[in-house]
Amino acid sequence: MNTTFSEIPNEYKITSLLHQKTYLVDGELKTWNGKTTEVYSTISSTENYKPTVLGTIPELGEQEAIEALNSALNAYDNGQGLWPTMKVADRIACMETFVKQMKTKREDVVKLLMWEIGKNLPDSQKEFDRTVDYIYDTIEAYKQIDRDSAKFEKNEGVYAHIRRGPIGTVLCLGPYNYPLNETFTLLIPALIMGNTVIFKPAKIGVLLISPLLEAFQNSFPKGAVNIIYGRGRVLASPIMGSGKIDVLALIGNSKSANALQSEHPKGNRLRMVLGLEAKNPAIVLPDADLDLTVDECIAGTLSFNGQRCTALKLVYVHESIVDEFNKRFTAKVDALKFGNPWEAGVKLTPLPEIEKPAYIQELIDDAKAKGASILNAKGGDTTKNFIFPAVLYPVNKTMRVFEEEQFGPVVPVIPFSNIEEPLDDMAQSNYGQQVSLFGGDIKTLAPLIDTLVNLVCRVNLNSSCQRGPDVYPFTGRKDSAFSTLSVHDALRSFSIRTFVASKDNAYNNAILKELLDKKSSNFISTDYIL
Repeated sequence: MNTTFSEIPNEYKITSLLHQKTYLVDGELKTWNGKTTEVYSTISSTENYKPTVLGTIPELGEQEAIEALNSALNAYDNGQGLWPTMKVADRIACMETFVKQMKTKREDVVKLLMWEIGKNLPDSQKEFDRTVDYIYDTIEAYKQIDRDSAKFEKNEGVYAHIRRGPIGTVLCLGPYNYPLNETFTLLIPALIMGNTVIFKPAKIGVLLISPLLEAFQNSFPKGAVNIIYGRGRVLASPIMGSGKIDVLALIGNSKSANALQSEHPKGNRLRMVLGLEAKNPAIVLPDADLDLTVDECIAGTLSFNGQRCTALKLVYVHESIVDEFNKRFTAKVDALKFGNPWEAGVKLTPLPEIEKPAYIQELIDDAKAKGASILNAKGGDTTKNFIFPAVLYPVNKTMRVFEEEQFGPVVPVIPFSNIEEPLDDMAQSNYGQQVSLFGGDIKTLAPLIDTLVNLVCRVNLNSSCQRGPDVYPFTGRKDSAFSTLSVHDALRSFSIRTFVASKDNAYNNAILKELLDKKSSNFISTDYIL
């Protein structure tokens, strides 16, 4: 396999290093003069392979973490702060200001997405555009929630004005594989609902937040959003240990979530919004349309090199068609183009984690030692920053690749004779996010669907697993998720129903009428937001 080096187009060259010298706390971009961390790309800028230095970020410490926490707490001010008490229409206006400024930074963010995490150009552009769309969709969903609440209800002689209100202060931690989109699916709904937020970018995909810092500073009241840089353990532990965080919003793995949750001294007070790992299977039935199935399984297993929680991580194929499936599938895998993110038609790109090729090789070696073979000719070919996808067959339960979430380019194929085999494996799995089911006979599909919906939260019929469209629920069972993320559900996850109750009598009714007529309360309002 050729080296990843190719002539870099001028618009994607790293012409100057990005030294992020500030962090956002209390509405100020505070200059950091302490220790910094170099940010590398595994993509080489030279013909002789060498990681590329992209810039530096501050390595903040516990003192700065507590400073950010205090900023968020002061901005919330026990529910009395400007941001949590602001009119819904005004919070929406702040978010519209932000997204307008964000759109001017598309080129910068897309370039950094390619260099930092190795995502190809079309997918990097899609991640940015999808995030912008998500923000606009969130604004519209929030307007609808507010419209539905712009009324009084009356039961048993009591009027109630019921709305959704903020919970408090949120610690937001995003993932490296979708460092913009997935992070913002936490940050944006948390913020727009009136919570104050402390956000630490992912370890990889961190510099791409830099072009957006001024937009955050310009668009929201001081302390409403705080952005800090450094090691998660150093920063998140004291913040959680303070007991003053109301919501932990994290997309990552369950070990991190459990560790952070355990730091909080009042676990009963902590709301969690978690998107965690998964081991999504494909189940290919004997009557599956193989052309369609192979294409969907290619997308499911190897989009962004398999580095997605929604990726297909196990492929069960009925023994009657497994040989034909493997023949077609391996040919398509070996035909995938490998190269740098900006190259036309590239599907496989350098891995952002320097240690990932060696880890994938460990999984391959373990599987081979226990009876599996690499079916595709290129499988396991390695460069300094990549390992070509290996299709492993036959995979069994004793192999590490069966148990561990590989989060990278290796595809385990498992033959089965009885449908109970994959169903039992799914029932015993620690994970329960999604499944892809391939077949056409409704007599077979109907009972399968009825079982699968009780094992996972999304059954994809003749299509690969995915998150979108963002209006649909995104969640999981067991170790895969806690709370639901979709445009509408995320707004609910970061808010709580709260209301004003009033007995129906002349005295109270006169007060309510005056409150409405004079619009002196931001909460009690029947205004309809267009």
